[in-house]
Amino acid sequence: MTPSFDLMGKVALITGASRGIGQAIAEAYAAAGAKIVLSSRKADGLNTAADAIRSAGGEALAVTAHNGDKAALQALVKSAMEAYGRIDVLVNNAATNPHFGTLLEAEDSLWQKTLEVNLMGNVWLTQAVVPVMKAQGGGKIVNIASVNGIRPGRMQGIYSITKAAVINLTQTLAMELADANIQVNAIAPGLVQTRFAQAIWENESLREGIVDRTPAGRIGQPNDIAGMALYLAAPASDWTTGQVFVVDGGLSIPMI
Repeated sequence: MTPSFDLMGKVALITGASRGIGQAIAEAYAAAGAKIVLSSRKADGLNTAADAIRSAGGEALAVTAHNGDKAALQALVKSAMEAYGRIDVLVNNAATNPHFGTLLEAEDSLWQKTLEVNLMGNVWLTQAVVPVMKAQGGGKIVNIASVNGIRPGRMQGIYSITKAAVINLTQTLAMELADANIQVNAIAPGLVQTRFAQAIWENESLREGIVDRTPAGRIGQPNDIAGMALYLAAPASDWTTGQVFVVDGGLSIPMI
């Protein structure tokens, strides 16, 4: 039987969906037939992203919610359920990286903010969505981690630590939710040309150093991540859980 990548009749909730990787995933899911609930901290880009999906013939709901606010995330799930009555796919994509510097010089407030948004937000939203998925008989959770969660990024220690935690969260949830037919996987992107990573790819020296070490010979684009996200949301991945899929153009290949 041919593996299915069809999301017709499914509802996908995606955080950090106003631009970049989150928006690319939302558009890919909509093209595959899913109804999309897009979430982000600010309404501006979020409404534009939702309008783009509608213009292409899809169905989308835009809901503002801060990923570091538990009550806001619970309200997000409530809005999704009121609109569509189900949630089949959750993509935990929203993240922040406010500290660029050595680990031990970072103020406590930066640790707290990064941990709340990158880790606890994923936990809180998953806590709110899992009962819905269990009642439906299953679901898919896709966590967007980072290659920095596998090996730390220079001057990005706090961010790297939170992404390592996201990877462990993914594996733990996969074990705990397997008997509920909920598959939990993570994607670890390399450097992707998004606004989030702009400080890195706009720096010519940093960008060229990364490209030189990347067998594919370029940095990534948001659509490079969307294909893997589609697989992990679709029936094709029903026997895939607890895995971390690195999508980095080969950057992380060990080379002598």
